Amino acid sequence: MSSVLRPSAPQVEPLTDRSRAELVRFADEDPYVNSVIRARLASAGALDPRRLGGTVLATRDHTGGLSGALFSGGNLLPVGGGPDQWRTLAGHLLNAPRVCSSIIGRARAVDALWQVLSRAWDAPRAVRSAQPLLVLDRDSRPGRGDRRVRRIRRDELDRYEPAAAAMFAEELGISPYRITTAADYRRRVAGLIRSGRAFGIFDRDGEVLFKADIGAVSPHTCQVQGVWVRPDQRGKGIGGAALAEVLREALTLAPTVSLYVNDFNVPARRMYERLGMRQVATLSTILF
Repeated sequence: MSSVLRPSAPQVEPLTDRSRAELVRFADEDPYVNSVIRARLASAGALDPRRLGGTVLATRDHTGGLSGALFSGGNLLPVGGGPDQWRTLAGHLLNAPRVCSSIIGRARAVDALWQVLSRAWDAPRAVRSAQPLLVLDRDSRPGRGDRRVRRIRRDELDRYEPAAAAMFAEELGISPYRITTAADYRRRVAGLIRSGRAFGIFDRDGEVLFKADIGAVSPHTCQVQGVWVRPDQRGKGIGGAALAEVLREALTLAPTVSLYVNDFNVPARRMYERLGMRQVATLSTILF
């Protein structure tokens, strides 16, 4: 009698520096979706978890090439792969304590991961199931916008941080000071300012009325985040004109600029469309 051989389940391995170049090529197959991990790889220069801020787990196909990967740190980020790889990678984490505060990636990847992880992990605080990922390239850059937009100076941290915290709470439904310490959050905001990637408009009283940051910067794209207009100034056309300036600055750092937005935020989506941004993928975020 002959037996039927079933293909073995993919094996999970933590990647080391020997696989860094291979992981870079793998991430570059989906450069906009993988912009955050690609930026981390570029800045860290190594896969040492202490430098990268987390561990990269991977599966391989029958030829020994990467078939799926997952960055596990403060965020859980799927990198490529398909349903079999996502289920296998999630299963590897199933019995470990949750260390991430969110899962972010292509919608179908996040859904497949959560189908497994939900068996053991606590219920999420919020699920953003459809977040269009938008891209703009240099050929489509907008015209000049609000000339009041400028980089935030280091001595303006005390005025900029409250606006950043207000944006965070409004967008994520929780104060950043409940997720991390006040000192850590302040250092994070200060780092954006120090790197020249925090932008804003101040009113005559010296208060922030618009802000936006450039977060991840990879060889392919840079990601705009934290776009916010002070509530009493909304509906006056400030956001679109100010963001046009930020997008122009972002396109000096990378050949494209990207961002993602909640599908239910119709005014923001219309604004991004008017600025020439096009959708290239749909992401999902699970927040804990």
